[in-house]
Amino acid sequence: MRIGELAERAGTTTRTLRYYEARGLLPARRTVNGYRDYDEDDLRLLHQIRTLQDFGFDLEDTRPFVECLQAGHPAGDSCPASLDVYRAKLAELDACIGHMMRVRAEVAAQLARAEVEAAARTPGGPEPKCDLAPCDYAAPAPRKDTQP
Repeated sequence: MRIGELAERAGTTTRTLRYYEARGLLPARRTVNGYRDYDEDDLRLLHQIRTLQDFGFDLEDTRPFVECLQAGHPAGDSCPASLDVYRAKLAELDACIGHMMRVRAEVAAQLARAEVEAAARTPGGPEPKCDLAPCDYAAPAPRKDTQP
């Protein structure tokens, strides 16, 4: 297939395919008249690259997966180098999650502190809220016709 068809089937652009080719991730086969020529294996490579990028892998991180597929393995993640990239990505994700959990705990602590300080600055505590119409409730005046 030609570059336009491959781009359409892979859900990308011809410019992206040329970039992958320049980076050595997509083979640069040419027909006798100079057109780029691709097959179903190239489409599999592109799907592997796109899936990994959707997961947050850098383009260069996809190289071991592409090389694994090009070596004839049925899946791009069945080679030791691909497994190493998975392990590195998991470690990176774990570090990010740990950082975000620490940030979240700090923000929650700051919020709790700010709420306590805000309540202390308001005499008598926070203003009462009335869910009904305007809060103009006043206690009824004592009746004058009542005898002791």
